[in-house]
Amino acid sequence: MQPRLHTPHDGGESDPARIDLGRFRGLLKSRVGTSDFEHWFRDRTSFRLDGEEVVVGVASPFLLNWMQSNFRSAANDVARELFGPSVRSRFEVDPTLHVAPPKPETTPLRRRKRQRTDAPARKRPGRRFRDLTDLVEGDCNRLALTAAKRVCTDPRNGCNPLLLFGGVGTGKSHVLEGIHRRLRRDHGSLDVSYVTGESFGNYFVEALKNHTLPGFRKRFRSVDVLLVDDVDFFDGKKVIQEEFLNTVKHFESTGTQLVVSAARHPRLMAKVGDELSTRLVSGIACRMESPDPETARRIVEHKSLRMKLNVSPEVLDHVARRFRGSVREIEGALGCLETWCEMTKRRVALGDARRLLTELERDCVRVVRMSDVEKVVCRFFGVEADELKSARRHRVVSQPRMLAMFLARKLIGASYSEIGRHFRRNHTTVLNAERTVNGWVADQETVVVSAQQWTMQDVLVTLERELAG
Repeated sequence: MQPRLHTPHDGGESDPARIDLGRFRGLLKSRVGTSDFEHWFRDRTSFRLDGEEVVVGVASPFLLNWMQSNFRSAANDVARELFGPSVRSRFEVDPTLHVAPPKPETTPLRRRKRQRTDAPARKRPGRRFRDLTDLVEGDCNRLALTAAKRVCTDPRNGCNPLLLFGGVGTGKSHVLEGIHRRLRRDHGSLDVSYVTGESFGNYFVEALKNHTLPGFRKRFRSVDVLLVDDVDFFDGKKVIQEEFLNTVKHFESTGTQLVVSAARHPRLMAKVGDELSTRLVSGIACRMESPDPETARRIVEHKSLRMKLNVSPEVLDHVARRFRGSVREIEGALGCLETWCEMTKRRVALGDARRLLTELERDCVRVVRMSDVEKVVCRFFGVEADELKSARRHRVVSQPRMLAMFLARKLIGASYSEIGRHFRRNHTTVLNAERTVNGWVADQETVVVSAQQWTMQDVLVTLERELAG
């Protein structure tokens, strides 16, 4: 039975991973020839399993360049033959090996002609997964963190599927990485796989092109927990959606835990099929939002302590007030102050912070245009731009039109006449639209979006967040 590459083992001689690495050496020896294997691999290399890769360690950058040039193809062939079509080999420098590189004149003539003169390849660092404990908890993410911890505690009976959605910089990827790290630590026997939506799609396209779909499906459907970051990538990609939908169906039948993240609720992905979107929200759907003032202050304090930033409490308060759009904005602001500290060798005073961060905010201001408002409203409600400007007064068109006029007035500050000209209306119509939307919000009116009831307040918050993103 082949080992699950996502969870390599460190056991004794009977460990399946060790056994199959022994088979890998044997097959590689037969592929490259006994003479080359004894000269280049025996007592000169190390082998280990890392995710979907067989890593071959070599003793020096010189050897790394040479081995990649001459043996990568053979190693890839053996990896696919032994572990499956999606598995690859990777060569890297292993600092535990202390073998002197062979002299150039000992290189066989048939190899010497193929030797590259490139600069030594650098060791590729592995992915570092963040921990759940590094994410500051607050009202903006408490539900998501609670659900994530439940999955980590009992992955076979957790929240399935678990969907995390929200704007950029709200911590979705952090939570997925934290789940992966915690599961690998506390449930080492489980096969846990983390992949981005783009990587899933790329693997699928490659398998489709190479006629290796059975291996692709075995790879993703045989895991115990699958974490997929940014399923928005599937929007508009029908064939990839169908493959992922079949994977979700398989997980439902086997009870396999699925955790996914998205920038938007699946119902708001215009080109995602109903069957997939309904299955993604059939478990627990958790919105992750920008940090509230209290949480932002604690995030700033937490990150400044880790950075050992020499600033006053007033500076931290200023950063928390001005940069609440996302955690990334906070990190960017603190990074700016840290660089200034290193440059001047001084403690950041409140006046310095105000000056530095005002310049940063000015450089990052996003200008919202009338066309942006129109595009976002049309996408949210599934109407065409020409319909907003038409004479139609049906509710499915008039409501989005009034909301678009309201947002143009609020976010752009355009005059009633300017907004009216854009939507082919007069200034009185725009003024009435503004009053009507304010009335809807005050009266907690609702609107149907994709067969679900939304309050007007939630609609406006969602639209404004997308325009700010």
